[in-house]
Amino acid sequence: MGKVYDSISDDQRAFIAAQQIFFVASAPLGTEGHVNLSPKGLDCLRVLAPDRVAYLDLTGSGNETSAHLHENGRITLMFCAFAGPPMILRLYGHGEPVLPDSDRWAKLHPLFGEYPGARQIIAIEISRVQTSCGFAVPKYEYVGQRDTLIRWADAKGAEGLEDYRRERNARSIDGLATPLGEDR
Repeated sequence: MGKVYDSISDDQRAFIAAQQIFFVASAPLGTEGHVNLSPKGLDCLRVLAPDRVAYLDLTGSGNETSAHLHENGRITLMFCAFAGPPMILRLYGHGEPVLPDSDRWAKLHPLFGEYPGARQIIAIEISRVQTSCGFAVPKYEYVGQRDTLIRWADAKGAEGLEDYRRERNARSIDGLATPLGEDR
């Protein structure tokens, strides 16, 4: 059924590349805080090495993952096979938000396509890779990516996105600061 690995194999890398959606989970340290689980689409994830991945994070209604990583670094990514043989793949690790004004951004950002509203890159050091059967995951036919977020970000423009992030992305729903909320 499930197996544990120290790093991402070539077969797992190919599986990740074939997925049209992945899920990101993070949580604050406190027992009262909310666990966050977010779906991610578009072509925004890159396997950098067998023990490192990164994804381009676009402006959204919240910024929970960034706040949690800023506090404690814990993160899990999950990929499910909705077509082909069943499988679930989880990547456990320690993540860090990389902001546009950093040297790391200058190195990582060229790996991704141009998307309006890119607010940060989440860089993750992988400590555990785990597969499980996925036997109960339903089959779905992929139709295409939505362009709603792209159109929304284009309509906001750079200044509107900056204002939006300052207003809506500076703190988590539990009040944790994000790197975007710090004096910059």
